[in-house]
Amino acid sequence: MLKFATGIFASKNLRVKNSFENIINIKELLCCVEEKKKKVGVGFGVMILKDNKVLLGKRHEDPEKASSLLNGAGTWTMPGGKLHFGETFEEGARRETMEETGIKLRNVKVICVNNDMVETAHFVTIGLFSDDFEGEPQVLEPDEITEWRWFDLNELPNPIYFPSAKVLENYKNKKFYIPH
Repeated sequence: MLKFATGIFASKNLRVKNSFENIINIKELLCCVEEKKKKVGVGFGVMILKDNKVLLGKRHEDPEKASSLLNGAGTWTMPGGKLHFGETFEEGARRETMEETGIKLRNVKVICVNNDMVETAHFVTIGLFSDDFEGEPQVLEPDEITEWRWFDLNELPNPIYFPSAKVLENYKNKKFYIPH
């Protein structure tokens, strides 16, 4: 523990002695440990369009099952997820779309980048687009998504998961990035 604490405190210019006489400020220790844990994640949402309708899935009402660091229980969302190490954005989009919906994307392209933050998480979300695909949506992860539906772009449901809403906003406004 002493080596661990000494390493953490070295960057903060704090002294740690090998003695029980000196009490380490627990608040400082926790602050430093939390700083080390905070990382920006990379995720993506895939806008699949068919006849001017976008595919959205209903996230589970139970926050534990909605499975996202950005929350979003009970909202409508695009297929998507976290980028895996060594994966291109397009590969990730194809993988997650197939895992979640059974749809095979043929052509997919990056359309936007968003900076999505809540108190407990921070993600750079890559928005991707495809209107070239095979298959019909199926609920393949019922603990996370309870149904998939096509919605007219002018008649979207509420509430929409905020990273998906930002991808839709960028698409409609022909913007690559809208500041947070």
